[in-house]
This record gives sequence, C-alpha cells and structure tokens, in this order.
Amino acid sequence: MTVTSPVSLRTDGPHDPVPGALKTPSATASVSLASRVRAYVALTKPRIVELLLVTTVPAMLLAHGGVPSLRLMGAVLVGGSLAAGAANALNCYLDRDIDEVMRRTSRRPLPAHTVSPRSALVFGLTLAATSIVLMAVFTNLLATVLTAAAIAYYDLVYTLWLKRTTPYNTVWGGICGAMPVLIGWAAVTGSLAWPAWAMFGIVFFWQPPHFYALAIKFKDDYARAGIPMLPVVASLRRVGLESVGYAWLTLAASLALWPMGMGWVYGVSAAAAGTALVAETHALYGRIRRGQNVRPMRLFHWSTTYLTIVFVAIAVDALLRG
Repeated sequence: MTVTSPVSLRTDGPHDPVPGALKTPSATASVSLASRVRAYVALTKPRIVELLLVTTVPAMLLAHGGVPSLRLMGAVLVGGSLAAGAANALNCYLDRDIDEVMRRTSRRPLPAHTVSPRSALVFGLTLAATSIVLMAVFTNLLATVLTAAAIAYYDLVYTLWLKRTTPYNTVWGGICGAMPVLIGWAAVTGSLAWPAWAMFGIVFFWQPPHFYALAIKFKDDYARAGIPMLPVVASLRRVGLESVGYAWLTLAASLALWPMGMGWVYGVSAAAAGTALVAETHALYGRIRRGQNVRPMRLFHWSTTYLTIVFVAIAVDALLRG
C-alpha cells in the first residue's frame, strides 16, 4: 500500500561502458538488463513500501497477541509489498506528466525514458492483480477487499483527483497510507477492532506534518507542476500551524491506544516519541514565525523515526504479552 507520498527512489538510466573497456555483446546486454531491472524496481518506490511494512507487521502481532503463523505473515508481507508496489507503479504512470516537469522526479523511469508508459501500466496492473490473488488465497475476504480498496484509492482518488485539485490532498490521501494497519489486523482476525482504528489514526494524523515538511522543501517543484500542495497555495505560517495541530492529534491517537490493552513499554515510548514530534513541529513553526531558515527536513526525518519508534514499541509490547 501506498501512502500518498512525495518520497521517491531516484534511478539512473542506462549506463555507458567505462571508456576504453572491452565492449562485448554479453557485457552490454547485462548492463542493459540490470538497468531495466533497477528501473522497474524504482517504479515501486521501495522506500515507501518499507515504511508501510513497518506498520503492517506490528498490527499483525498486536491482533494475534503474539506471532501469527509464518505462512500468514509471509502472505501478507508479500501481498502487501506487491500491492504497494502496484499502487506506486500506477502512480508513476498517471503522474508522468507531472514528473516530467519536476526536478525532483525528472529522473524517475518514465520521464527518464527507461520504461515506456505502456510497460509501466502493464507492470502496475500485473502487480495489483497478483497481490489481490495472493491475499484472496492466503488471507480472508476483508483483508483482500481492503487491499484492493487501498490500491484504487491511492491511484484513482488521490493521484487522479485529490492531488491535482485540493491543498488537502495530503490529508485525505493519508487514508490509503494508513490502510496497511487495517489490512494487517483484518488478515489475522477477519474483522476490525478499536486498536486497529487507533493505529489507523496514528498513521493518518502523522502524514500531514511528515509530508508538509517535504512539500516545503520542494515547494517550487510542486508550483512548477501546478500541484496545489498546501505550502504552494498557503502561507508558511499556516502550514506550520497545521503541522503543529496534526502532531498533537498524532500524539492523542497514540495515547488512545494505550488503554486498549497496551503495556508500559508502548505507553512510555509513545508518550516520549509523540512529545518529541510535537516539539519538533513547534520548533518548525517558531522558525517560520521568526523568519529564520525553516529547515523542514529536520521534521521530515524525525517524523520517519517517530513512526518507527511507535510501531516497534507496539510490536515489542505485543510480543512481551504474547
């Protein structure tokens, strides 16, 4: 699954042989094949897939109260990775006009012409179909439906509509980014319960400050592409203030999970990490108000660390109680 994210894995096109090197047909073919493989992997945006798996596995551990069957874990991890990769590949296909004009994305496989649009579309649809079949065979109906819905929401609702029409694309696009916790929970239990929705809330509210920081950094890129990200259409003060608000909501959602059967390992970790996230957003807002160098990537990188800490704490807590 993919969370509505501006993070990308930059990929070079085919490499020229080293000057003076012996050019053999096999060497040229191997370089070309390696380059194409890297390009197709880049379409899936592996960094985003990794981040999604960080939230899926703890959700499964918590749902089971320990370690589920390795067969189920493997099916969800493979199926979820393929689903996220599919959504990202289709996003690259649908956003190829935008990626062409943004400096940050101009070296992605489609604007770099290392993969054709038709090949990217077929690749994305194939991954999507494979992921849904895997989930249907090895999990249950609810997890399968949620997986298909996450792919459809990311590409049809977020990419084609929200991203291009509203400055709140980051907020509402966060629905698909938070879906992996529901999918992981549903795969284990066949249903959804309040702890699953609390984890959903953590990821959903976490995404605006995380991606607003990146959008501040690449504000000119988004403006050039005509994408109404909040930092493009609103003042930095408003962006900073909203980041603070969503950070507080993230902390509240994480603390709401504590009384739902979680122990002190989780509670202390969530409170400490959430307080640090709130402090970092306040620091960003303070720099904006004082007219200082905003340094948004400090918040971006810390927010990634925050999410990892919280969900590792969920996993540890579930294993200790399992």
